[in-house]
Amino acid sequence: MERIYNFSAGPSILPLPVLERAQRELVNYADSGMSVMELSHRSELFTEIITEAERLLRELIGIPKNYKVLFVQGGASQQFAMVPMNLLNKSGKADYVNTGSWSKKAIKEAEKYGDIRVIASSENAKFTHIPTVDSSMIDREADYVHITTNNTIEGTAFHDIPDTGEVPLVADMSSNILSEELDVSQFGLIYAGAQKNIGPAGLTVVIIREDLIGKTPENCPAMLNYETHSDSGSLYNTPPTFGIYMAKLVFEWLKQAGGLKEMERMNRDKAQILYDSIEKSDLFTSPVDKGSRSIMNIPFVSTSAEADAAFIKEAKAKGLETLKGHRSVGGMRASLYNAMPIEGVESLVTFMEEFEHKYK
Repeated sequence: MERIYNFSAGPSILPLPVLERAQRELVNYADSGMSVMELSHRSELFTEIITEAERLLRELIGIPKNYKVLFVQGGASQQFAMVPMNLLNKSGKADYVNTGSWSKKAIKEAEKYGDIRVIASSENAKFTHIPTVDSSMIDREADYVHITTNNTIEGTAFHDIPDTGEVPLVADMSSNILSEELDVSQFGLIYAGAQKNIGPAGLTVVIIREDLIGKTPENCPAMLNYETHSDSGSLYNTPPTFGIYMAKLVFEWLKQAGGLKEMERMNRDKAQILYDSIEKSDLFTSPVDKGSRSIMNIPFVSTSAEADAAFIKEAKAKGLETLKGHRSVGGMRASLYNAMPIEGVESLVTFMEEFEHKYK
């Protein structure tokens, strides 16, 4: 069967070389006579896997020594609760920036644990841009400031990381981690669900500065305490072993591809091809302000809901899958994660031109 171009926002496309290697090793990993899915998480073989996964991630992103890397479960949605449970430990106050659906969910969850203030929001503009955030907005007594760096549904992204001074900055990077170069020292904590740029669904990566660990109230459940996972090397209980193995393969693939500098160049090139096509089109438009556009998730609409539906149906027949936009936005959405080859974007643009010629 021929593979299609999968533009899904997540679970999303994985690098073909990674899938092929996992296929080769599936039933007999490293001549063990066992699959990775059968290895004990305490075994020497799996210890090598998780150790190498962390080493590669540290190398790729440039994670400083005073940060811990945790491999946990529960997705970014569980982090919406873990962050306030662990970090609301001084003033009990936190500042949030509301840039879309996932930010709203994070805010709602955090409000269960402390005094949460929304310091900037683009909700009144239907989240079509990233609001301005400057240091004067931040409560200096806040335990942290929270942002969502890339908004999967709305197609917006932070291009300038806010300077929060002494207040730790927390970021949900689920949909743009590993897509471009990153200065980890700007953040106190970064979290990301794996199912965009890291690996299959089920794994969540947390990068946390060491001084933010170990200040959780005694009634915090062990599995929701960052200290638990930090002290145990992410092995307090059985972690998502196959997800960690797949993440290691993706990290190896990224390194071989030239690291994040090269990946960022390719991602910007892919996004530019699609944005240029939308800009010159008389049928398709982007709902997102130019200064806030994501290079990972690109929504676009045609002139009618009927044309949108016809486009999605005909695109699928061409092997261009999962282009339907989120129900809250409508239209179409193309997710151009790291594993999406430039040929996939070129095929999409070619089809867009053919479709427009036929329907205008």
